[in-house]
Amino acid sequence: MNQRYYSLDVFRGATVALMILVNNPGSWATIFPPLKHAPWHGITPTDLVFPFFLFAVGNAMAFVMPRFEQAGPSFFWKKVIKRTVLIFAIGLFLNWSPFVRWEGEEIIWKGWQNIRILGVLQRIALCYFFASIIVYYAKTRGAFVISGILLLAYWVISLLLGNAGDPYSLAGWFGTEIDINILGVTHIYKGEGVPFDPEGLSSTPAAIVQVIFGFFVGQYIQQKGKNYEMLSNLLIAGLVLFFTGYCWDMVFPVNKKIWTSSYVLYTTGLAILSLGTLIYLIEFKGAKGAWSRFFDVFGKNPLFIFVLSGFLPRVLAMFRWVDHVTPEGKNAYTSFFPWFYEHVCKNIATDLRVGSLLYALCMIAFYWLIVYVLDKKKIYIKV
Repeated sequence: MNQRYYSLDVFRGATVALMILVNNPGSWATIFPPLKHAPWHGITPTDLVFPFFLFAVGNAMAFVMPRFEQAGPSFFWKKVIKRTVLIFAIGLFLNWSPFVRWEGEEIIWKGWQNIRILGVLQRIALCYFFASIIVYYAKTRGAFVISGILLLAYWVISLLLGNAGDPYSLAGWFGTEIDINILGVTHIYKGEGVPFDPEGLSSTPAAIVQVIFGFFVGQYIQQKGKNYEMLSNLLIAGLVLFFTGYCWDMVFPVNKKIWTSSYVLYTTGLAILSLGTLIYLIEFKGAKGAWSRFFDVFGKNPLFIFVLSGFLPRVLAMFRWVDHVTPEGKNAYTSFFPWFYEHVCKNIATDLRVGSLLYALCMIAFYWLIVYVLDKKKIYIKV
């Protein structure tokens, strides 16, 4: 049974909107705690965005996999490889863009030698690629077994290869050394103050499972149809995964930055519960309206608007002007988005976090207008 679930579009769109919200504060120094990532172990609402998106990728896969199976292996490989390469290349392009930067009064070329290789889109590409292969060849039962093996193996490897004193710490985690040896220290994220990539190679297998679980859920709701048995089983599965992840956290801490196995189960459980709630409200109670249409347009062009929200501020930052002169007599430059925050949003309240949040909400509204126009013109940009 291949029924259309509007709630899946709303779920995907809400995830994209939240991604724009947490990625575009007015100032990274003034953010409300729920809009920050957990410093290391633990979880905040912000830490749900990426796993929810991977879960949504798996949902979408469930709708196209039957067509891949009917068309045969050559069609499957052609489509999956093409999509993987494109998404990975777009992520690399985003890391490198806009290829030049200001250094003082000069524009200089951004050399490849310091460009980060991995990132959010690159992880999506790799997870999509391997999850597709596992699901296509191992089928549902085999994919379930492989998922369990991957999560358990990651736990054991992290424990055995990590620092004996604290294998799940930033300094003790085994994966950083692997990423440095394969990618090179200059191509790794350094946002933690040391070379460490939160989308590194070693934590990718656990993230692959997130996509596979999304596939399971998408496949299940298609096969069962829109009935309360499907919904109740879905909610029970969400609770079981959430509780299992919560218990596993006691020995393998929930941690987004190293994408622990407990984090996969915990966030997948929350994703299923969230999706189940949307299915109940939208599919069973018909509670559609302006709120669902708002998120729906984000869900129709998710990859495009995510890339644009990362690319546009970098490009506009190249077009700068003198905002003021410092007490030292030096020019302080600004560009459109920083000017908007500093002169419109920042002083809206004495609590600077309010202005930072207002700016992020304005960014959501700005990008929503773009996808709204695209939707009205029936333009859907896909890879």
